Amino acid sequence: MKEKLTLMIPGPTPVPEKVLQALAKHPIGHRTPEFQEIVRQTTEMLKWLHQTKGDVLSITGSGTAAMEAGIINTLSHGDKVICGENGKFGERWVKVAKAYGLKVEVIKATWGKPLNPEEFKHILENDKDIRAVIITHSETSTGVINDLQKISNYVKTHPKAIMIADCVTSLGACNVPMDDWGIDVIASGSQKGYMMPPGLSFVAMSQKAWDANMESNLPKFYLDLSSYKKAGDKNSNPFTPGVNLYFALLEGLKMMQEEGLENIFNRHKRHKKATQEAIKAMGLSLFADENNSSPSITAISTKEIDAEIIRKSIKDDFDILLAGGQDHLKGKIFRIGHLGFVNDRDILTAISAIEATLNKLGKLKAPIGKGVAVASEILLKSL
Repeated sequence: MKEKLTLMIPGPTPVPEKVLQALAKHPIGHRTPEFQEIVRQTTEMLKWLHQTKGDVLSITGSGTAAMEAGIINTLSHGDKVICGENGKFGERWVKVAKAYGLKVEVIKATWGKPLNPEEFKHILENDKDIRAVIITHSETSTGVINDLQKISNYVKTHPKAIMIADCVTSLGACNVPMDDWGIDVIASGSQKGYMMPPGLSFVAMSQKAWDANMESNLPKFYLDLSSYKKAGDKNSNPFTPGVNLYFALLEGLKMMQEEGLENIFNRHKRHKKATQEAIKAMGLSLFADENNSSPSITAISTKEIDAEIIRKSIKDDFDILLAGGQDHLKGKIFRIGHLGFVNDRDILTAISAIEATLNKLGKLKAPIGKGVAVASEILLKSL
């Protein structure tokens, strides 16, 4: 049977029925009191999710739009910035920063390894002209999570620098207390932990970020966050927003509040542990540094077989979509997304499909069923 696709990729993620039903509603006018009430409610819930008293602005666009907006609304041509690069998305922010004429100092780590916070500290202590530090919190391409809290603490001691963070696959999956950690800009996207389709992105801004905004001279129009703030203060939007996406956002955020932040974070921790331990029990290797692995994505190395063969077989036989490797990792790793609207059954289904596929291909190094047994034990023990 086909057309029963299960998404186990790091985005888009599965969407709950009530969120899908909200999308199907007839649109309403985006300048009406009814829509303004939805904007008001979602804005308050977004602040709750970000754990901030500051502004959280919604843009009709992808997570990349949110990150670009965060960069161009706080910096000026020729500013010095530090970019962390240990995966595909770290690379992207280096490209964006250079496209706008920023002077970029890159701190690199091998793909699969975390960024070293002490390297950021060293540069920040020795260069008082740095205006921003830009990093990806959860590097989607490799399954590594970087130490955003520690890096942000170092940024706070600098006289000029602000902290800009891509939290696209960490927000809604793990604890990112914006105010407590002193993060100045957080970017995220709707198709990840928010449990809804792509199309909306979010930029959270601290007061320090708004102060930087007053001096910013980089070109902007659609992504001019001062326009979004002015409209947002009136529960509106400067342009025509994705009205039905707001309907979906409202339902998704209600579900998140019903579950509660701690329960959300614990669920993602459980699913990460069950996935990783099951993968190891099958005789496979984790690609990312296990002590710094993301609660949202697990990347698996495949040395004896092309990872794309495994992915294709799982898609053909079980209609489960796993993510592949990017750039030089294509064919060398595959990735399991376990963020957003994912439950224990989804984890067990994905693990059993991987196990059955490896057995079919003659590449299973452990007795069949061992991976599922390990995952089951972890999931049941933590209930």
